[in-house]
Amino acid sequence: MSVDLESLYTDLHSHPELSFQETRTAGVIARHLTDLGLPVEEGVGRTGVVTRIDNGDGPVVWLRADMDGLPVEEQTGLAYASTARGTDPAGNAVPVMHACGHDMHVTALIGALEKLVATRDEWSGTIVAVFQPAEEYGAGSQAMIADGVLERYPTPDIVLGQHVTPLPAGVIGVRPGTQMAASDGLTVVMHGRGGHGSRPHSTIDPIVMAAATVMRLQTVVSREVDPRDVAVVTVGSIHAGLKNNIIPAEAKLELSLRYPDDTARARVMSKVERIIRAEAQASGAAQEPTITTDHTLPPTINDVDATARLTAAFRRSFGEASVVDPGMFTGSEDVSWFARTSGAPLVFWFWGGVDPQVFADALAGGTIERDIPTNHSPFFAPVMQPTIDRGVENLVVAAREFLG
Repeated sequence: MSVDLESLYTDLHSHPELSFQETRTAGVIARHLTDLGLPVEEGVGRTGVVTRIDNGDGPVVWLRADMDGLPVEEQTGLAYASTARGTDPAGNAVPVMHACGHDMHVTALIGALEKLVATRDEWSGTIVAVFQPAEEYGAGSQAMIADGVLERYPTPDIVLGQHVTPLPAGVIGVRPGTQMAASDGLTVVMHGRGGHGSRPHSTIDPIVMAAATVMRLQTVVSREVDPRDVAVVTVGSIHAGLKNNIIPAEAKLELSLRYPDDTARARVMSKVERIIRAEAQASGAAQEPTITTDHTLPPTINDVDATARLTAAFRRSFGEASVVDPGMFTGSEDVSWFARTSGAPLVFWFWGGVDPQVFADALAGGTIERDIPTNHSPFFAPVMQPTIDRGVENLVVAAREFLG
């Protein structure tokens, strides 16, 4: 009996789980893989799932899908919208949503494995399918590697992966070279001196210090990076204080920095650190800010030869107009650690999840930014079809291109 992929997708969408908490998701994946007659290893890198298809001599192809949700409250209005709640690493109760499409990634990979199992007589080689946790923390792939996944499974000849995105359904976006940016996540603590809100002169106000820092950081890209280059500096959260008449002792900022390569990373990082320290000094802080790097992700770099080969295969299968170069995305991914650590080439692509007519209307009206929700939006919701079927077909075409 074939997998009902639409039911699988709606189930996963309705039950998202935060990074490294994907126990229910892992169980659903494991049951479907077992039903396909495949071996299953659970708990890889804490909550990851791995399976393999051995089908004679030939290349080893790794297929990867991520599976964690985000602390976002869903506002799509869908009948299968998430109402799930979770607990973040700080112990806070938060809403949880598949706001980045990882539920679609899992569904597509399970559908692709079903087709590949059914067509064993048409290909040869080994497929390793990796269902990875904690992509949103930039930590899941390295957790699986640290757990020995590259030692327990055949070394890949190529690593393949895909991501649903706000392109028209039926369109694939892929390019050679840097496909996604490198990134760092920073936590910054500005240290002040607390006191009574009625006596600000007796304090060193970390909220004012943090506010000045946030504003000055906006000049890094606008005034210190060549307009022809790519860089992003985002302050994603700011936390300080508990009461309106108490000036707190510290303020915390969380930053996301993105760049295309290590040279740009060094330049942007030095400018960001300079501003943080200078604003603290300007405020008269007695203690230097604490700057902690929470994660570092390398750029997602597609192998030139393998990308050319796969692009040609996509065009043969889906038509010339269905494959575009989307440019470099400033989002980041941790899939490349599997390729980098094993020495294998990587091809990572995007596929569209927006109703083509809706996308065309927004494009014609100049309202793409307003009317087409992006990944991480509370309104992000790929159309179920043809997005699911194309996601399955993409992986089957890609795997078959590199198998014997």
